[in-house]
Amino acid sequence: MPCPTWCPTRCPRWTGGPWESYISVFILFLINLLNYMDRFTIAGVLNQIEKYYDLNHSQSGLLQTSFILCYMVFAPVFGYLGDRYSRKLIMMFGICFWSVTTFMGSFIPSQYAPAFFVMRALVGIGEASYSTIAPTIIADLFAPGVRSRMLGIFYFAIPVGSGMGYIVGSAVAEWTGDWKNALRVTPGLGLVCAVMISVLVREPSRGESEGVSGDSTEKTSIADDIRYLLTVRSYIWSTIGFTCVCFAVGALSWWAPTFMKLAYEVQGDNKSDDWIGLIFGVIACIGGIIGVFMGMSGSQYFRLYNPRADPLVCAVGVLSAVPFCFLALALTVKSIAFSWFFIFLGITLLSTNWSVVADMLLYVITPNRRSFAQSLQILTSHLLGDASSPFVIGLLSDTFNKNADSDQSRFWSLQYSLYLTPFVMVLGGFAFLYTSLFIEKDREKCKQQTQGQRSRTSSDTSIHTLPPSSTSTTLAADDNVVDIDTNNSLIDSDSKYLIDHS
Repeated sequence: MPCPTWCPTRCPRWTGGPWESYISVFILFLINLLNYMDRFTIAGVLNQIEKYYDLNHSQSGLLQTSFILCYMVFAPVFGYLGDRYSRKLIMMFGICFWSVTTFMGSFIPSQYAPAFFVMRALVGIGEASYSTIAPTIIADLFAPGVRSRMLGIFYFAIPVGSGMGYIVGSAVAEWTGDWKNALRVTPGLGLVCAVMISVLVREPSRGESEGVSGDSTEKTSIADDIRYLLTVRSYIWSTIGFTCVCFAVGALSWWAPTFMKLAYEVQGDNKSDDWIGLIFGVIACIGGIIGVFMGMSGSQYFRLYNPRADPLVCAVGVLSAVPFCFLALALTVKSIAFSWFFIFLGITLLSTNWSVVADMLLYVITPNRRSFAQSLQILTSHLLGDASSPFVIGLLSDTFNKNADSDQSRFWSLQYSLYLTPFVMVLGGFAFLYTSLFIEKDREKCKQQTQGQRSRTSSDTSIHTLPPSSTSTTLAADDNVVDIDTNNSLIDSDSKYLIDHS
């Protein structure tokens, strides 16, 4: 019989139990959580790293930039491979590579700071292999209605992992007395997750949830893919908006703990790094979870009334965060408690776009180009976003700082530099508003192209399924191609099952 309606993939090629896809998403969520936990562990112990390697603000900002640069350079490579080869094997390689390089980086002595930068950069290679591919697997496991919720679950890992990075990094450094031990937590867990991918994660065929056979998807060159992506204006402008968000999030995530510690020191209250990391980690975790849920549920609700809901939800979230981020910076000298509160509101609103942006990409780009499109979005958003913002803010801070030994001078210079982030967020909000002008047309165009691929697949299936003596006609019903033969039997061309209705 055909695939039952409760099947999470709604796809006839489902070979396991109905929970297999959900287990796959849960494992991908865990790995994404480790991904961001590893990334922000460094930020949780940044002050100790600066002292250990004798770095100034611009140099420590470059530490994150080196990681992101390597991450974004290799993202298109893995995106290209992910559209053509086994995605499970690529992810397993990347996870093992990032785990090993993270662990090795924790043993570099203080006189070899450049080597530490190199090891952190190499971590980006491993993380790029995973981030470009995992969302496309979810897209192929679930039909569009369920897909949005599954992507929301997957992107919950960003705030949770980021918050845990701050908390675990600073806590482990405090408990053991050595910040390098903080880098030794995630590698072992990463290797365990690589084994879980091999055993438990099902790799669907590309376009499976839309009824497209993986073997029938059109193979294209990189030049063809780029030319195609340049015609999808909603993809281009949502990428620009997301880049602005990444710039702000990257700057705040990297520098906010240092900024708040300086704020306490200016007021004569010397808070420890682990206390600052704990507070910021909890704020990032809770605010991010609420924000991702708001974005996911808000977009699904407003789609019922407005087909442009997704980019509008992103725009409202980013623009609403602007005044709160500005107040978080401006009120620090008057009330640190209010500053923490506004940081929480800003992070919450900025997090509304994570799953929504990913969902938009998946329904305006055809299945055989999704990994590459995801990788180019990563390249752009990190090149001009969170790869550059920590270094830019650190460089501006060092430029404004006239007295490097004064906590007050360091505080004011960093505050002035961080005022750049609300301005960039305004640009991102308007980019999402502009995206709303094209989202309907691009979604319909992608749907037609995907249905064309599915029709070719269905036609090939019908030829192999029908007896040679049968004649058939093809009808479209509820987006499913159905063949009706002369014996009054229905043949679901997607599922290859014969149902006798005589």
